[in-house]
Amino acid sequence: MADTPDAPLKTTPLHARHVAHGARMVPFGGWHMPVEYSSIVDEHLAVRTRCGLFDVSHMGQVELAGADALAAVQHIASNDASKLKVGQIQYSGLMTPGGTFVDDLLVYRWADDHFLLVVNASNIEGDFDWIKTQVAGFGDVVAVNSSARYALIAVQGPLAREVLQPLTGIDLSGLKYYWFASGEVAGIRGTISRTGYTGEDGFEVFVPPASAERLWNTLLEAGQPAGLVPAGLGARDTLRLEAAMRLYGNDIDASTTVLEADLGWIVGWNKPEFLGRDVLVRQKAEGVSRRLVGFEMEERGIARHGFEVLVDGVPAGKVTSGTQTPFLKKAIGMAYVPAAAAEPGQAIAVDIRGRATRARIVPLPFYKRSRS
Repeated sequence: MADTPDAPLKTTPLHARHVAHGARMVPFGGWHMPVEYSSIVDEHLAVRTRCGLFDVSHMGQVELAGADALAAVQHIASNDASKLKVGQIQYSGLMTPGGTFVDDLLVYRWADDHFLLVVNASNIEGDFDWIKTQVAGFGDVVAVNSSARYALIAVQGPLAREVLQPLTGIDLSGLKYYWFASGEVAGIRGTISRTGYTGEDGFEVFVPPASAERLWNTLLEAGQPAGLVPAGLGARDTLRLEAAMRLYGNDIDASTTVLEADLGWIVGWNKPEFLGRDVLVRQKAEGVSRRLVGFEMEERGIARHGFEVLVDGVPAGKVTSGTQTPFLKKAIGMAYVPAAAAEPGQAIAVDIRGRATRARIVPLPFYKRSRS
């Protein structure tokens, strides 16, 4: 999302800590956020090999509560929330009637009749307005924008549990991927979810904003022996791209359907109704005309967002995300291409400043952590 130059930037409860750490601060989706503290490469490698600490308090939270809350979530989201048990989390799409994305989000089931939706920072107000409008006719359900109630800190990396476990009585080894539990963390009442946006094992911790600095400082001190470092938006982006996690505004948006984004696994096909269902059912039967794919560069060059993709020398799509990855040490990217040219192995080219640079479509994700 483009930032409005004259609009005052919002700050998280940890803003002063980022400045004190010497972070390079940038505008991001209306927020003043750290892009890097030492270097993107160092922070990326720390998360892949040890652990990193992220401030993700700019993410938004919308709560839906009431006897008809499940029906409301089922209407606005692509995935099937009825499959969620209390304490479980689900990745989903916040849908338009056209089967495209208002946003992507995580759905937490707090109780049978209470859901928390975690949405992207730049979309909070728009998402909340959309949700309020869509659920207005669902009887006993109330939508609340509760973003100001939470600070959110992510501990990510293979040593994340080692760092976090001594600070909480919650048994983190028993907390499954995409589940959450509430309790005390460093003496602060909070909620820990086993989620993240890096492709590594890790946790995200919700605490009251007034306690965020205390938790941040405690985690940094406790994580020193494990090599924990603060990490910024730059590393977060390269890490998520290696794991092929879509970025709203780049890889998915209101012009891309769930199936075009190759995210059919987040569709509750057995749900009788949700926004965009008719379009997605038709696309599933007939096929899509374009599809999001991953590619690797075969010549020197980095494909950036918006660069043109060529198939047989003819312009055929656009790069949505691209980078030189610090861990895999190769130039990778994602792009929409015609479905007929979307199979792994297909030769393509990326127009890098007027030079058709060879690349090849590869399976996603680029990186998948070992779960041994």
